[in-house]
Amino acid sequence: MFVLLQPKLQFSQMNPIQQLFKIQYPIIQAGMVWCSGWELASAVSNAGGLGIIGAGSMYPDVLREQIRKCKQATQLPFGVNIPLLYPDIQDLMNIVVEEGVKIVFTSAGNPATWTPFLKEKGITVVHVIANTKFALKAVESGVDAIVAEGFEAGGHNGREETTTLCLIPMIREAVEVPLIAAGGIASGKAMLAAFALGADGVQIGSRFAVAEESSAHENFKNAIIQAHEGDTKLSLKSLTPVRLLKNEFALKVAEAEQKGASKEALAELLGRSRAKKGMFEGDLVEGELEIGQVSAMLDSVQPAAEILQEIWTEFLAEKQRIAGLSF
Repeated sequence: MFVLLQPKLQFSQMNPIQQLFKIQYPIIQAGMVWCSGWELASAVSNAGGLGIIGAGSMYPDVLREQIRKCKQATQLPFGVNIPLLYPDIQDLMNIVVEEGVKIVFTSAGNPATWTPFLKEKGITVVHVIANTKFALKAVESGVDAIVAEGFEAGGHNGREETTTLCLIPMIREAVEVPLIAAGGIASGKAMLAAFALGADGVQIGSRFAVAEESSAHENFKNAIIQAHEGDTKLSLKSLTPVRLLKNEFALKVAEAEQKGASKEALAELLGRSRAKKGMFEGDLVEGELEIGQVSAMLDSVQPAAEILQEIWTEFLAEKQRIAGLSF
């Protein structure tokens, strides 16, 4: 299999995220359920970013297979995202250790539970948070870096509904570990803005969800690039807040919430495999379609390498433009 090799890098001269992960660009692909399998992760890593396999939609044996395929497809660093509320969490953790995964992003749970275990195995650990309280808890647990994800992000979200513009500087002031900004970032300009706010790198989900290598269904990809402003909404706040693309299912959820439906009733409405039905199988009516607000800015399906290079090129160009301004 052909693997794109990057030139040897001098990591001592690079920023904290490039040094931590040993990657060419401080751009991380989010570990999105039903979108980020080995094809996408390896493509992003081969292009110089950090690809992430999203374990949240995988049974343990599927995750093992995905990791092995990713190792065959790239010789460069990649990671695995593991939601800590996953029912087979012990099996997933054992698999990343057994398969020699070097980087794990954890989310949706208490980082103190698994960070020491992973660190003892020599694994670099990053935890996703949405507020200062949990950022501090993550640092106390020993994580190597933090992803601060704003309200604009797709999928599971923070209850505080804090936007990226507000969240990043607050987290930067509170912690000293490397900081990765997420939520509403899909361009070089947005990346530069995140750096201005104090981030050392960015994590990008929605734009990579529509990459050619994304495992999302074509129907879902097309729905994303056809989305407009206001076409997503934060739903299921009484369960686990999640940003969804509006469709018939999302409208049913909104109606149930307006009528004061209980957590049990909402859970029953959500049912099982709703996200798989929408994002992986392409049911745009009854499926759960997790995507960020930035979907309104996306208008094409591109190779992951092309996406990453466009973001980096625009980042450098905008950085130069800003540097040349006179006030």
